[in-house]
Amino acid sequence: MSISFYAFVFALVALAAHRLSKVGRRPPGYPPGPPTLPVIGNLHLMPKEKGHLQFQKWAEEYGPVYSLILGTKVMIVLSSDKAIKDLLDKRSGIYSSRPDMYLGGIVSGGLRMLLMEYGETWRMIRKIVHNNLNIKAARTYVPYQDLENKAMLVGFLDKPEFFIDHIRRYTNSLTTQMVFGFRTTSIDDPKLKQLFHGFEKFCEVTGTTTAALLDLFPVLRALPDAVLPLRKYAKELHVKEKELYVGHWLNVKKAIKNGTSKPCFCLDLVRAQDEENFSDDLAGYVSGSLLEAGSDTTAATLVGFVQAMLLFPDVVKKAQEELDHVCGEHLPTLDDEPNLPYIRGAVKESMRWMPTDILGVPHAVIRDDEYMGYTIPKGAGVMWNVWAVQMDPKRHPDPRRFDPARYAHDNQSAAEAASNGDPSARDHFVFGAGRRLCQGMHIAERSLFLAIARLLWAFDFQKVRDDAGNEIKPDADSLTEGLFVLPTPFPARITPRSEEKAAVMRAEWAKMEDLLDKDQQWKVLPEGLIWKKYEAATETS
Repeated sequence: MSISFYAFVFALVALAAHRLSKVGRRPPGYPPGPPTLPVIGNLHLMPKEKGHLQFQKWAEEYGPVYSLILGTKVMIVLSSDKAIKDLLDKRSGIYSSRPDMYLGGIVSGGLRMLLMEYGETWRMIRKIVHNNLNIKAARTYVPYQDLENKAMLVGFLDKPEFFIDHIRRYTNSLTTQMVFGFRTTSIDDPKLKQLFHGFEKFCEVTGTTTAALLDLFPVLRALPDAVLPLRKYAKELHVKEKELYVGHWLNVKKAIKNGTSKPCFCLDLVRAQDEENFSDDLAGYVSGSLLEAGSDTTAATLVGFVQAMLLFPDVVKKAQEELDHVCGEHLPTLDDEPNLPYIRGAVKESMRWMPTDILGVPHAVIRDDEYMGYTIPKGAGVMWNVWAVQMDPKRHPDPRRFDPARYAHDNQSAAEAASNGDPSARDHFVFGAGRRLCQGMHIAERSLFLAIARLLWAFDFQKVRDDAGNEIKPDADSLTEGLFVLPTPFPARITPRSEEKAAVMRAEWAKMEDLLDKDQQWKVLPEGLIWKKYEAATETS
């Protein structure tokens, strides 16, 4: 072989070695961050659990904008309200995509809106969702929320030890009505259990070290499933998830086409499918994504609220004093909201104190950018560090105390707070930012208000005692792991405040039952729902 050939090979090896030597290093001009190691960067520092605490520590050390070099990838971490506003909101045109989440994509079949890159398909879905969840549409769902809330109250009366199950049925049934047109009537419903179990496993898989390694070193994806058992498990999760979501979709699609369905979000989805000709798999995941979003995060917030009531009995006392003064012996309604500032504060504080998307779902920047003198490279993941912002003592003094009085003079809705030009005036960040802002926030906020107001009006919350008579104190720092979190299971003693209030709850539910048929579904739907009757698209020759 010629000398020129060996020179060429040597040059290739030298070039590869040079490029490899740069992997894992923090390039000049990037935001500061922890020291790196060759090839792996900061990967060795990434926590296996309680990641939010480490990300908070790094924010305290490196400032509101820092970078993590993770193998071949870069993660920019935003840990101040101003940085989130400046980039994710004001520059949303380039900060609204998603980084590659390989295992999450496998579980989702590449169809989950939450993980979808910014593009035509995502924009189409977002438009359909907006038409059904905007503030005008959200007002029409109040009868659904009222019905499901009263069903939850009776569940608390009859089987208070299953309070988490009653909360989950409440949020799930509200969502199945809006999305598919039917109620979820039992805490033992198998599809209800499958939904929460499946989403829990999705969050766990996407939060693993294996998932991170496959994102950061794509070459590892060539390994067989025998070496990557988590990928095999992700594929199995997808089969079950698709069965649930597409199954729901096909059932309601058939009912819509033959005119037997109840008004629901899927009416618009069928129309859109007629026009755009997208697959049933995508339609199933669009409707399924709404089902999981409407069911899981609101339920997790309410579980956190119950835990807070056990830990902060002074809040219960103040809230009940306000409710008794304003509502007396009638069940609180949304009409009472303007006169219940402490309860409104409790809603906001529930989302601040126990944020379900504790580190946010990372955005991705689609072109090179500059901020605070730092380079933010195209393709970088951009994390909005929800925990660090909401636990910043400068923003919220004594942040681990649950204190609704923080919001005594804040009359903004969540949507108004998110769009406030002053980022320091935003109440919390659990609904996201920019073009990824949660479109169901109007509905979630009302569901939380009705639940918190009525549970505090109706019940006392106390710690359970063990066999020795000692109180079992929930650990507010013990959270599940994964993309979305909630408190780990804890016991609670929940009792009606009086026989009179118990009687009111049962009487209110009896009125609701008069509106339901033998299967506990609506006989006649409430007036004012926004959906139009489905008409098949006419074919032109």
